Amino acid sequence: MASVFFTLLLLYATGVSGVPQLEPLNVTVLRGSEVRFNISLSEEWYSMSWMLNTVLVLTINSGSGVSEHNCRFSVKNYSSADIYCWEFIIRDVWRNDSGDVSCGVQEKPTQTAQLFVQESGTVRIVGGNMTVAQGHQAIFRCETSGWFPKPTVSWVVDGVVVDQNSYNSSSEALDGLYNSISLLTVRGVNSVQVKCLASVSALTTPLSSSFYLVVEPHDWTVLIAVVCSIGGFALLVLLIFGIVFCCKRRKEAKSSYQKEMGTGSQIQMSGGAVGQRQGKENPAYVIDGQTSVTHSEFNDSGYIQTNYTKHFEIPDLVNGNQAANGHASAYNILGGTGVRKHRHVTIV
Repeated sequence: MASVFFTLLLLYATGVSGVPQLEPLNVTVLRGSEVRFNISLSEEWYSMSWMLNTVLVLTINSGSGVSEHNCRFSVKNYSSADIYCWEFIIRDVWRNDSGDVSCGVQEKPTQTAQLFVQESGTVRIVGGNMTVAQGHQAIFRCETSGWFPKPTVSWVVDGVVVDQNSYNSSSEALDGLYNSISLLTVRGVNSVQVKCLASVSALTTPLSSSFYLVVEPHDWTVLIAVVCSIGGFALLVLLIFGIVFCCKRRKEAKSSYQKEMGTGSQIQMSGGAVGQRQGKENPAYVIDGQTSVTHSEFNDSGYIQTNYTKHFEIPDLVNGNQAANGHASAYNILGGTGVRKHRHVTIV
């Protein structure tokens, strides 16, 4: 209705009479939409025809009225006392409707406008939300399908439009419709929303698909656990080596002590048997009444006997005469009187 009033105002402003005025001259709509064209003239007329791509789809006769050839096409009359105005309506437009829309009034010049029918398909980000470590990169893949003409694909990250040189896009036609793929690389600094948009000129609002890039901060837990594990293992190894070393040193010390204590304490008996431990004889030991002593010693070469023909005796001190004299003889030859014999035995 607004377009009709705009046409009427245009006619009054230009003062055109006799020549039909068709508005708009170029229309772009989406498939399945409804499109309207207006024809206006200031002179009376008796016949009007509408054609789509040279095919007659509707006629109007001032006497008989409207002759519709297809239910998709219709007209409305907005004429006034001074201006004749009709609106031509096409419902549920198809891709094949694209082309010329023409209106002929009696013998007047035919007026032609252009109709463009576009198709919007689908758009989606493959994979959904993505999670990366801080500083790493994530690649988002956006796919569009079933578009005509080739759609315009763009990206918005955290509300900011991404420069078109920052992503790669490719497209191909299949059965007259376009499919496209666009790849965007985003570095993980903060968690942001990533949106992919696809649009054609007939769309007032682009179609979009959005997901989130979740950025995880550096996790030091794993590193700490690894370091603690390695440190604990190293400490355990050192502890084991320390225990083994101490045991070895203790064993060596014990063996050395036993070796020193065992030297000369065991006697190899004839026939390979080990004899009992024996002490060495005291050469100063003398049996009562014996005038000679045979001393036996054991050494590495066997028994060695040494004959003693003399021995010394320690005389008793005589309390009577010797005490009066103050000094007494310290030693006397064996055979004297008043002599006390002392026996000394040393066992090693």
